[in-house]
Amino acid sequence: MHLRQLRSAMHEFCEEAAWQLASDTHEGHELSFEVVEGGRRDSPLYCYRPLTGDFIRERSGVLTRLPSYLAAAHALVAAGRLDDYLDVRGAPAHAAGRDRADAALHCFLARVFEDSSDFVFHEERFDLAFREYETVVGDGRTETIVVAVIHGLELTSESGDLGIGEGLSLMRGDVCLDAPDEVRWSRGAGLPQTLAVLRWEPAAGDPSPLAHARVRLRRLLVGLRLYDTVPVAFAPVAWTRTDNAPWQPLPLATSPAPEDDVVIAPEQEDELRAFLSLIGRRTPRSGEVAWALRRYELACERPAPAEALTDLLLALRALLEPEGATSGRLAGRLASLCAEPADRGRLTERIAHTISLERAVVAGLAVDPQLEQLTRELGGHLRALLRDVLCGHLDPDLRTLADAILAQEGAGAAHADAEHHTVS
Repeated sequence: MHLRQLRSAMHEFCEEAAWQLASDTHEGHELSFEVVEGGRRDSPLYCYRPLTGDFIRERSGVLTRLPSYLAAAHALVAAGRLDDYLDVRGAPAHAAGRDRADAALHCFLARVFEDSSDFVFHEERFDLAFREYETVVGDGRTETIVVAVIHGLELTSESGDLGIGEGLSLMRGDVCLDAPDEVRWSRGAGLPQTLAVLRWEPAAGDPSPLAHARVRLRRLLVGLRLYDTVPVAFAPVAWTRTDNAPWQPLPLATSPAPEDDVVIAPEQEDELRAFLSLIGRRTPRSGEVAWALRRYELACERPAPAEALTDLLLALRALLEPEGATSGRLAGRLASLCAEPADRGRLTERIAHTISLERAVVAGLAVDPQLEQLTRELGGHLRALLRDVLCGHLDPDLRTLADAILAQEGAGAAHADAEHHTVS
């Protein structure tokens, strides 16, 4: 739940709704009134009270077509405790999420425009209605925000704000106005940096905000590294604060900054959002794939290729060589999954040569000058396998899959040899 984002979405919706409702009344849609008795018993006074709540419900079909409606409805559902708010407002609870969101929006609008017949939007009435809502759903929570610089990622959309979900967004520094200035802009070129912005309001029993932030940021980084070949990285220090307290530094695991950028065009934002969501849902917490994924993370964080080589090999052996390194089967199995039949022999030799360099690296001996390129290629193969497994394109049992491919290839070669001898 993030009340600041919810407030912004609700504010925009109420402004658009005010314009729409006022326009509807001017076009002849009738606003009903009820007669309310007041004054003293011996001298009663009567006045007409507009039934704004009924009018808003009658116009619900028009209001749901407003551009700001979906954002406000989604923000309400994400905030939770809609039934509590509906109960306080005297509205019946609804079973479905969309119906509950509609009912809550109607109740909120009715409170903002209570006793109004012209539907003029007033900030003070909105503030009052939102404070009442916040009292019900806020439950005394405080918001923690964490802002981390992402090296190697560029957002080119006009908005510069890509919401990932559950309080996490990718934002350009020029649009993230409440972040510290030292993280919004690069020191050298003075250009806006790309930021990971996490807002969270923990409830009782939730993990500590900083522990939660480290887990969420780590999962984001894994997803971004699997999305593209550029090994994006966080800056060494993020910044965090709770409510309006001063910003405090938050150390993160250091990684070498990439030389290139992953450029996300506006038309790619939905794809990236969906990919990160899929990876977040399908990433296992234990097992060979989870272990290999962690080794891949460590390899990306090593400052030199020689240090990353063993991490990559450990990950690949966990996925493809359970018999152990002495079996010598890793190169052939990896090539069977990563190359076309005509190229498998060459790739097998190249992978085997890369594997042979590990002993020289461990011993501190001079190694092949192509070590950096070979390590980068090996990391690319591992990344492709992990990505395809997590996306559901490959079965997690990669060893069995590779052996089946090799067996099929061997059977085909044997059949070809038999035909050749028959012809001869």
